[in-house]
Amino acid sequence: MIDSTAIVHPSAIIEPGAVIGAGCKIGAYSVVGHEVTLGDGVELVSHVALNGVTTIGAGTKIWPFASIGSQPQDLKFDGERTVLNIGCNNTIREYVTMNPGTQGGGGVTQVGDGNLFMMMVHVGHDCVVGSNIVFANSVALGGHAVIGDNAVIGGLAGIHQFCRVGQGAMIGTGATVVNDVIPYGTVVSQRGTLGGLNLIGLKRRGAAKDQMNELRRIYKTLFGPEGNLLDRARLLEAEASDNPLVQDVLEFVLSNSDRSFCTPE
Repeated sequence: MIDSTAIVHPSAIIEPGAVIGAGCKIGAYSVVGHEVTLGDGVELVSHVALNGVTTIGAGTKIWPFASIGSQPQDLKFDGERTVLNIGCNNTIREYVTMNPGTQGGGGVTQVGDGNLFMMMVHVGHDCVVGSNIVFANSVALGGHAVIGDNAVIGGLAGIHQFCRVGQGAMIGTGATVVNDVIPYGTVVSQRGTLGGLNLIGLKRRGAAKDQMNELRRIYKTLFGPEGNLLDRARLLEAEASDNPLVQDVLEFVLSNSDRSFCTPE
């Protein structure tokens, strides 16, 4: 179904069954598969390939040669029906690839709202991507990765499968992240170690000074020399701080994870 207000270039291919919302623009040589749904105002600039059971939220814009919703890059995938959900107002630049989920990983790849995916970013199967995240050129997310809101992932960075990057974290250019990164942390080396807290990002979002000062104190204690990380986190949790930044970090550390954590050198 193609809304009467949508603009479709004559060279574009819209397979029967696709749903094209009001005000969409489908550029030259784009291909939209039969189970794809585009929200209102989605724009495909040109040469965009959309496949699979894929939903793209209103206001998202996709540049040439992006491949969205194609079969996951997982040898265990056996043609099962899985899903890719992309939220609203995302910017998806040239050569970006996003894969749907797999049966073994829950069947859904989820992308939030307002993200910037620069050229050649890859979002692997079963990933959970939050909102308002910047992915610089050539970032690669392995399967099942979780990226929190407001994170910044530097160019050429690689996020290992099953790793979590907490909200507000910043991953440096070329970093290889093989362990979980706490909220508001910064990763600065090629082999993912913590370089401190992303205080600049917190300031830009209007975090209170007293909250950031307490977060710095918690950071020093959390990664201190006494005991192990989880024991220190439990002790800090017992202090029952009402600081939301501290709560974010401690909840992240104490939640279930398949990976260990990035720590300071």
